[in-house]
Amino acid sequence: MARFFASSVVGFDDVPFSRAHRGDVQVIGTVYTGLRLDGILSGFIRRDGANATDKLALLVRESKFAPQLRLVMLQGIALGGFNVVDIHRLSERLKIPVLIVARRAPNFKAIKDALLGRVPGGARKWRLIERAGEMEAAAGVYVQRAGLTLAEAREVIERYRACGRIPEPLRVAHLIAGGVTEGQSRGRA
Repeated sequence: MARFFASSVVGFDDVPFSRAHRGDVQVIGTVYTGLRLDGILSGFIRRDGANATDKLALLVRESKFAPQLRLVMLQGIALGGFNVVDIHRLSERLKIPVLIVARRAPNFKAIKDALLGRVPGGARKWRLIERAGEMEAAAGVYVQRAGLTLAEAREVIERYRACGRIPEPLRVAHLIAGGVTEGQSRGRA
């Protein structure tokens, strides 16, 4: 398990945006070694687009943190609305595991209905969600994973948690994302 705690991980979340917003959405990544914040990454993905996997891979690979990163965490499988991340492809491209963390199990029926009924490329995006597998309970949250076991996911969550149920890389990315766009963070991190 030390492969995740002794090295660095990055957690990504997207910035809040209005329902009317079209175009690019900023994503924020926080790089942690243990419980120490080591750096911030920032980039853009297309709202409801299909480029999140490629953009995240590029952000990570081109960062000065790439050599020591051993895990990518995401707060949900989709960023910028329905820009669904292919967690298996991201893991393969970066050669490190990817862990999706959610406070609660999502309503997959509602997500499927929205994707197939209203989102361009929705069928392909739904297949990516299905390929990621069911959300599994782990350490008080729900996860999807690529490249690590459920026991490893549980230990990562527990080791990177400082307050609350969400691991610090995701909690702090969420706070920064809110502060950057709203002038202050809001809601639960």
